[in-house]
Amino acid sequence: MSKSVGDYLLERLSEWGVKRIYGFPGDGINGIMGAMGRASDRFDYIRVRHEEMSAFMACGHAKFTGEIGVCLATSGPGAIHLLNGLYDAKMDHMPVLAIVGQQASSALGSDYQQEVDLQTLYKDVSNYVEMISSPAQVRHVLDRALRIAAAERAVTCVIVPNDIQEMDAVPSPPRSHGNVYSGVGYAPAHGEPADRELRAAAEILNAGSKVAILVGAGALDASDEVIELADVLGGGVAKALLGKAALPDDLPFVTGSIGLLGTRPSWKMMQACDTLLMIGTTFPYAEFLPKDGQARAVQIDISPRNVSMRYPTEVNLIGDSAQTLRRLLPLLERKQDRSWRESIEADVADWWKELEDKAMEPAEPINPQRIFWELSSHLPQGAILCGDCGSHTNWYARDIKMRRDMMGSLSGKLATMGSGVPYAIAAKMAYPDRPVLAMVGDGAMQMNGNAELITVKEQWQRWQNPCFVVMVLANHDLNQVTWEQRAMAGDPKFETAQRVEDFPYARYGELLGFKGIRVDNPDDIGRAWDEAFAADRPVVIEFIADPDVPPLPPHITFDQARAFMSMLVHGDPDEGGVIKQAARQVKDGAKHIVESALPGHHRHHEDD
Repeated sequence: MSKSVGDYLLERLSEWGVKRIYGFPGDGINGIMGAMGRASDRFDYIRVRHEEMSAFMACGHAKFTGEIGVCLATSGPGAIHLLNGLYDAKMDHMPVLAIVGQQASSALGSDYQQEVDLQTLYKDVSNYVEMISSPAQVRHVLDRALRIAAAERAVTCVIVPNDIQEMDAVPSPPRSHGNVYSGVGYAPAHGEPADRELRAAAEILNAGSKVAILVGAGALDASDEVIELADVLGGGVAKALLGKAALPDDLPFVTGSIGLLGTRPSWKMMQACDTLLMIGTTFPYAEFLPKDGQARAVQIDISPRNVSMRYPTEVNLIGDSAQTLRRLLPLLERKQDRSWRESIEADVADWWKELEDKAMEPAEPINPQRIFWELSSHLPQGAILCGDCGSHTNWYARDIKMRRDMMGSLSGKLATMGSGVPYAIAAKMAYPDRPVLAMVGDGAMQMNGNAELITVKEQWQRWQNPCFVVMVLANHDLNQVTWEQRAMAGDPKFETAQRVEDFPYARYGELLGFKGIRVDNPDDIGRAWDEAFAADRPVVIEFIADPDVPPLPPHITFDQARAFMSMLVHGDPDEGGVIKQAARQVKDGAKHIVESALPGHHRHHEDD
């Protein structure tokens, strides 16, 4: 029996080292799915509940392994469904290949059923998108798509009409004009900064007396080098959200996250520094960086397009973060005056104590900060943490103390809801021996997490270590949006839009054969975490959390204070709880915000 194009496509993926594909079937990819059945000994095909989840899982696979993630979807609606997960990969610079079906090539242009102009649809999300119109194209189109995905850390797409999938394969195109030959394999670029650029960077860093360092996902493999660098320069290290696992949080000079979800020590360090070194980050919020012209800046990034895009840098070092730092370190002079470093460490120590105090404040029934504060000491060795998008992201960013043996990620620049459970599934499929935790709000759980637990039900008994925990933060509110409406627009909570319907998450987990744990007493948090991580099967652990605990930014601006007061003037349905919890959380430096919001005190002061 001759090989079909579908057979050859999968064979070529195998030659590239692809072993796992996330997808959902449909008649637009029947030829590929038939071939998948014949190649089942070579591929771990994970059938998801929704195509968007397959793209999320491909992105998660890329994030946690460094390999190209591959997702597969049918034509028309299936291909459309992939887009959100693919944009997640695009915006976090992850290598992902999407293989999608299309209607028969003879029908294209006839307004046929499920005919969608996929090349136009995928043009923005993909660095390379091509439709195969001849079996002779398969080899070079697939090779190029995989090579570009790896080289540019980008999304690429191969579109295969369903009639082409079932044609006879052409592994080696005819040796004639118009045909090309391509090979398997990717050779990474080894761009390195010139010696003169390293000396110029060292001159700036040596001249500074108050050095601040900001690391992102590009520094995840440069932990040792960043630690040594910070010691030599006597500086502190702030972390962008995707760089949370770059350095452990028990180091006294690590100021933690930066930005709206960030910490006060990170804010203070950036406001007072005279020198800034950014490593592997495209952190977007410039208002949390030094003021324009305040600091001399150096940036290290693997891509030239990423430099000097958030803050004006004098010297840009293009190359791998770890390799570049190893060449830079011998040129740096150890700071003898450690007063800047000491002030940072004092701020960090005070902040951790403040976070603990905030976490232990009473709430109705559980303070969400305490859930994450206590989680840190109960996380097992080698845990992989997978976050979603919501108010719980604040507590992940601030309260969890990441250790050196852990990994962690979430949807970064796209900040999309729905990534937590599929990321966790991808992490567990890649590392079946490691504990995995998904951290999800009840809004995202109802959006897609509940459905994807069925995928967990199908897969978990294959895993070497059954430890797979899905934490649901149940506050019955789309809480992050609610607080954004209050703090940014000055609008009260719109109950109809924001309320999340009650759902028995733990009991639902039990219906699927998992262990279900429901926690509504703060004194039970630690015991519940231990029980979850010790279980002999996947766990759904449901915490009933207070939605009125505010995720305060590290620095409260006058505009935010004014919006908060305006919201209360207009009557928020949760006004009583909001005032009470805000008072508990800001009872020191920002108490005036709450006092100004109390009845009889609705006034604005420009000097606040």
